[in-house]
Amino acid sequence: MRLAVYPGSFDPVTNGHIDILEKTSKIFDKIIVAVVHNVSKKALFTLDERVALIRESSKHLVNIEVECFSGLLANYLSEKNACAIIRGLRTVADFEYEMHMAMINKKLMPGLDTIFVMSDSKYIFVSSSIIKEAALLGGDINGLVPEVVKKGLEEKRRQLNL
Repeated sequence: MRLAVYPGSFDPVTNGHIDILEKTSKIFDKIIVAVVHNVSKKALFTLDERVALIRESSKHLVNIEVECFSGLLANYLSEKNACAIIRGLRTVADFEYEMHMAMINKKLMPGLDTIFVMSDSKYIFVSSSIIKEAALLGGDINGLVPEVVKKGLEEKRRQLNL
């Protein structure tokens, strides 16, 4: 079975992420969306909330599983017996960073490949950080995130009294 892992913080998942999953779900037998706590970023949603949002947003894709992980990605991939890492690209700057990550992952796990997938052009400017900022400031994020994520962001805005 060809199993790939799509790692990220997904805080929150966007339509760009879902676009990448839709494209790659046709290539792999199974994809695990591996939600990680990124210590260098302040998360708006808890790990459990992010997992729930991704599950709801990707429920139309039958070969997607969502779980959390911590530690070294190479160890997680080995444990899951994955054949590939999925990474979405929006810009040249994304490619430069992702290329370096792919190289270290290849060094740690020589049999593993990183698959780079371009997001649809309508999502090139969409990032989780931009979505959070726009949503918390009352901006219109229609069409940029799944409906469940939009509702989640509206609830976070109410909780923060913004």
